[in-house]
Amino acid sequence: FKGHTKGVKAVAWSPDGKTIVSGSADNTIRLWDTSGNPIGQPFEGHRKSVMSVAWSPDGQTIVSGGYAGKPRLWDRSGNPIGQPFKGHKDGIYSVAWSPNGLTIVSGSRDNTIRLWDTLGNPIGKPFKGHTNSIYSVKFSPDGKTIASGSYDRTIRLWDTNGQPIGQGLKGHTKAVTSVAFSPDGKTIISGSEDNTLRLWRPGTWQDWLKIACNRIILHP
Repeated sequence: FKGHTKGVKAVAWSPDGKTIVSGSADNTIRLWDTSGNPIGQPFEGHRKSVMSVAWSPDGQTIVSGGYAGKPRLWDRSGNPIGQPFKGHKDGIYSVAWSPNGLTIVSGSRDNTIRLWDTLGNPIGKPFKGHTNSIYSVKFSPDGKTIASGSYDRTIRLWDTNGQPIGQGLKGHTKAVTSVAFSPDGKTIISGSEDNTLRLWRPGTWQDWLKIACNRIILHP
């Protein structure tokens, strides 16, 4: 697919599988059909590289984030929706929609994660815990948990109020650049600059503890 004038930093399929969105270091976003033909004109508005793009669950809206540090919303015709989201203090590496389409999460070089409504209003305070840039953020399939991967070499889990769930998951020896949940939400896959992928099942100990506590209650 030819059209961008600098490196492509992010791509994503539309929910119906008919359209692809891309974000580039040329500061633009483009839509493509599955044969590689560009759809419409480039989306222009970012002042710096676009590092992450994601479709809303209904496929009607795109969120983008980049080095300028302000997520933006777009309709499918490339028209910006509202104003850029203000809150982060540095560039954004990752954006993602909640499964219900009501919330957006962003991860930044300012070491924080933020939640937003679809009008661009921040929800609550920044999530703090990572000690370096956040490269990847994802919602769990049920929308109740957020996973983040960071240059600090850890993965962290959060509830939607910004409270950390357990301790950071450690094992990678270099930056964690990508995280994703399994379809059932019980397992996380992570990718790192240490050339490895790792699987995590952070819910296992919690499930065990719940069972153990129930046994104590039932059989004191």
